[in-house]
Amino acid sequence: MIIFKRLPLVLILFCCSVIVHAEKKWNAHWITSADIKNEPNSWICFRKDFNLKKTSEEVIASIAVDSKYWLWINGEMIVFEGGLKRGPSSEDTYYDDVNIAPFLKKGKNSVAVLVWYFGKEGFSHKDSGKAGLLFDCKVRGVSMNSDTTWKAGIHPAFLPFEGVQPNNRLSESSLCFDARKDIGNWVADENVCSSWEPAVIMGTSPCEPWNKLVLRPVPLWKNFGLKEYENKDQLPAVSNGEPIVCELPANLQVTPYLEVETTEGDTINIKTDHLYGGNEPNVQARYITRRGVQEYESLGWMNGEKVIYSIPKGVKIVSLKYRETGFNTEFLGSFICSDPFYNRLWEKSRRTLYVTMRDNYMDCPDRERAQWWGDEVNESGEAFYAFDTKSHTLQKKGMYELINWQRPDSVIFSPVPAGNWSSELPGQMLASVGYYGFWNYYLHTGDLKTIADLYDGVMRYLSVWKVRTDGSLIYRGGDWNWGDWGEQKDMQLIQSAWYYIAIKGAQKMAVELNKNEDAAMLDKKMVSFKNAFNALYWNGKSYRHPDYQGLTDDRVQALAVVSGIAEQSKYPALFEVLKEHEHASPYMEKYVIEALFIMGEDEYALTRMKKRFKRMVDDPDHTTLWEVWGNSDDGFTGGTTNHAWSGGGLTLLSQYVCGIEPIIPGYSTFQVAPQPGGLTSASAVIESVKGQIDVAFEKHNNLFNLSVNVPGQTSALVKLPYGNLDEVRLNGKLIWEHDNVLSKKDALKITFTNQPNQLKVGSGNWTFITTN
Repeated sequence: MIIFKRLPLVLILFCCSVIVHAEKKWNAHWITSADIKNEPNSWICFRKDFNLKKTSEEVIASIAVDSKYWLWINGEMIVFEGGLKRGPSSEDTYYDDVNIAPFLKKGKNSVAVLVWYFGKEGFSHKDSGKAGLLFDCKVRGVSMNSDTTWKAGIHPAFLPFEGVQPNNRLSESSLCFDARKDIGNWVADENVCSSWEPAVIMGTSPCEPWNKLVLRPVPLWKNFGLKEYENKDQLPAVSNGEPIVCELPANLQVTPYLEVETTEGDTINIKTDHLYGGNEPNVQARYITRRGVQEYESLGWMNGEKVIYSIPKGVKIVSLKYRETGFNTEFLGSFICSDPFYNRLWEKSRRTLYVTMRDNYMDCPDRERAQWWGDEVNESGEAFYAFDTKSHTLQKKGMYELINWQRPDSVIFSPVPAGNWSSELPGQMLASVGYYGFWNYYLHTGDLKTIADLYDGVMRYLSVWKVRTDGSLIYRGGDWNWGDWGEQKDMQLIQSAWYYIAIKGAQKMAVELNKNEDAAMLDKKMVSFKNAFNALYWNGKSYRHPDYQGLTDDRVQALAVVSGIAEQSKYPALFEVLKEHEHASPYMEKYVIEALFIMGEDEYALTRMKKRFKRMVDDPDHTTLWEVWGNSDDGFTGGTTNHAWSGGGLTLLSQYVCGIEPIIPGYSTFQVAPQPGGLTSASAVIESVKGQIDVAFEKHNNLFNLSVNVPGQTSALVKLPYGNLDEVRLNGKLIWEHDNVLSKKDALKITFTNQPNQLKVGSGNWTFITTN
């Protein structure tokens, strides 16, 4: 087995608007091994040797597979797990563009590719039915294109895994590697491959079953390299036969590694503490030894806080390590405040978010790895505050997939990509295309082309929904009538509120795209819907559908506020409801707490946040947040402990407590409107498409100190908290006293608005000190 100890920085080219793009001309063939049977969990080796008289500064290799690949040039690993799960649509396949020029040399060269063919359907992958490789590359007149000059063979050491199999949501298999059947260092030594048959040609792209090839819209994974476990000093030198528990620094996506000295035929099993995530079996690994000192790294990633090796008694352990890989983004966002609880909540939310990012946003990395869009709406909103701008591409990829998988009846569904699912969850789908989904993406990125590409699909889906003559929504059950985990769900009003949020987002998109007739039509629908909703369902104390018999649903009240359905005059009554009722799951709790911030109840918003999330934030055994309020100790058997839909608090702390939120798409203008609640200090950093934004405040008695860094090419609308201010100082200058403007110098680059406590500033560093 080839071991990957040191990997160079690989250059991959990706474009943020590549899902809809000009068709590439392909010269290579799809190839496979003559011995392939297209069985699940097949591993195929491909190799090409060639000579170069000269090299070039840039040599782009376009690579497509079903399902994953590892790439070596001249025996040096340069791509660790390339390829994306199928597909960009229900028929098509992704490909990667990789610049391999830095790894080529004059004279003899080799390309080696190991392909893992899943051969299984799943909630995040559509199986093509055939294992294959396409490698399209030419340099200095020398073709490296995949054809019969390549050699191919089935890797004999990868065997079917015997035992508990991963649940049917996962397309990945558990791995078994028998080192007694290993073929040695075939990527570096061409003699190992001398007996292999030429590759078999299956077609030239585009061809079935891979069809159209679409350039990978997200970067290759970040590879953190092999690392020691946290408890490396406590690990045994010789196994005593008991499970060896190795501790990771957090819940990570890892490929476990071992180096042992033993006899032939020992069986080593490897799993994580998340083998049964949500009580459904996840992937695991098995290694069967040869004689002597040997190394092995299991290439199918698994996740958890602990990696557990079961090694037979007497086996000498030279080294146990792990390699973390993950979405290639930087942790540039931050939040710190005077209460350590919210700091832990923010960091646990980000850790949960990161472990649910890879080929797509996932609900969880163990049970499903599936792109459920209710989850993605929350997750993508968190990413804008937690990571750098490369993270935006993952939501964009999902948006194109959602519309490209649209059913002939105009219904959209998730999760996609998927080979064994096609059912609509109406509430989640309305959330996906609406204000918190597609519009929020545009608001943070300013990427109008993506909205333009997807707009017609959004409108086709909204045409599925019908309203009565009074504007109220006609309820649709869809394929799965799911509104939230938990009880006391006023389903008809939950769905109605999500519908309004969807048409609100569509109306804003129509305005941006100059679809004037659509914008007017949607605006009219919003007005009639809002009037009908308030007339039909407001009972003077709360919103309730007449057919609903349960306790008052806090979700409905929250959605009415965050959508704008509820007028401010209803806020006092709604506040009383949200103080009394707590039925929302961690997924929907985000909208409940957001409603409290919108109503100006920031102190209680933080109180409720702490009350609701305290157990999972304070949980010492998990670095991530749970799917539900209880865990298995409470008798709940379906939830996972790494569900990023629970991380809405991250968004709320940055967006509302520190007040950072785009107003004009792409951060052409953003607002800073802090809502401190009971905190005495807080600071946040985000990496926007316009650059880094820093906000920090301190509160001491009647003094409030606010500092704001506004990057270039943008401006900030600053809304100072607290009314009836006595004075405002900006960068040391007194500019406001008893509601009177004292200084309005152009050098300060400020504009006073007609609203008290609000002013607009341009790029630069600003410090506001207010007294009241």
